[in-house]
Amino acid sequence: MMLSGPSTSPDRFGTLILGVSEVSRLICDLLDDTHLHQIWVRGEVTNYKNHASGHRYFSLSERSGRNTAVINCVMWRTSASGLRFTPRDGMDVLAWGSVEVYEPHGRYQLIVREMLPAGAGERHLMVERWKQELDAEGLFAPERKRPLPAFPHRIGVVTSPTGAALKDILSVISRRYPTEVILSPTTVQGEGAHTEIAEAIRRVDGLVDVIIVGRGGGSFEDLFPFNHPDVVRAVAGCATPVISAVGHEVDTALCDFAADLRTPTPSAAAERAVPERREVLRELCGYEERMGALLLHHLCAARSEVEDLRERMHPRRLVRRLHERMQHLADHEELLRRAALARVQRERFALAEARADLVGRNPLAVLDRGYCIVESEGKIARSAGDLGPGDHVVLRMKDGRCRAVVEEITYDRDL
Repeated sequence: MMLSGPSTSPDRFGTLILGVSEVSRLICDLLDDTHLHQIWVRGEVTNYKNHASGHRYFSLSERSGRNTAVINCVMWRTSASGLRFTPRDGMDVLAWGSVEVYEPHGRYQLIVREMLPAGAGERHLMVERWKQELDAEGLFAPERKRPLPAFPHRIGVVTSPTGAALKDILSVISRRYPTEVILSPTTVQGEGAHTEIAEAIRRVDGLVDVIIVGRGGGSFEDLFPFNHPDVVRAVAGCATPVISAVGHEVDTALCDFAADLRTPTPSAAAERAVPERREVLRELCGYEERMGALLLHHLCAARSEVEDLRERMHPRRLVRRLHERMQHLADHEELLRRAALARVQRERFALAEARADLVGRNPLAVLDRGYCIVESEGKIARSAGDLGPGDHVVLRMKDGRCRAVVEEITYDRDL
């Protein structure tokens, strides 16, 4: 026998009936709002329990007049392992997470992923706001990053004159690549430290080739001045490339994002600021060897060229080459002479043909053979029909002219 689930259809009185799971699902849908996801909630810790599994169960409460608002919270083991303090009942905290519904129990709760004491939490939120504002100003843009100088002459260091960071930096630089270090001293923690740090950065800017800004490790509160917008803007406004070295490898400050290079420690910053002397010397030796080999190659090539020129400039070879050139010129002269004679003969023959052609085409040439030309009224008579009896004509012969009168015309067809 199978039991059917609750029906959502109206009963006989027209009332809509919902199942418990449907109500839980509706509540879950209503709470699936972006305003309830990834939010910070401030409240007082109550009923705190550290379960053997590593999960943390507690409530956050807030008094409002005579009423007290309470929200249940859970922090799973993976998130709780990152807590930097031990929560206690009555502690004022900031919790970050999302409101979700546990449908089987129909209960909503805040799933906490991060939790901070209220004071420190507010500073974390302040840093997040500063980060968004400074990023919007373009101070963290990758295209602003500049390369470090390969061989700096002066290194500027902005840090405490009594801290371990300065000793580490000086030790690394003296070992790797001894060069001048200019300290711009400042306090690195406490109230007003950000003002001193920013002033120390501006004071050394332009006097050195690269600036290291940093300090040793510490708590979030200790490193807080390096998150201040004054320090970030001082770093971003430097004309000199800046290396940020604040805290240890796991620590991050906002000035890291504005610097041209971020390193995990002050010692690492010193290593990036200067080259390794032995590597430089090894590289120089390699350059020297390559230059020597290249120079030797050029000398050998020049020596070979000189020997070749010396052999080519030998008197016997010069005389022989001179005779060869003279013979070559003589051969060309003979070829030109023959070519000129042949051309003259061709031109003469062509001229004779042209003369003969012109003579043959001369209409007066026929007069030499006993013919004459008949002209009537200044025109040549080409046909017997051009003349008539009694016409006066001129007879043109090879050596003169005579006048005559036509007595009779006889045509070839009448003969």
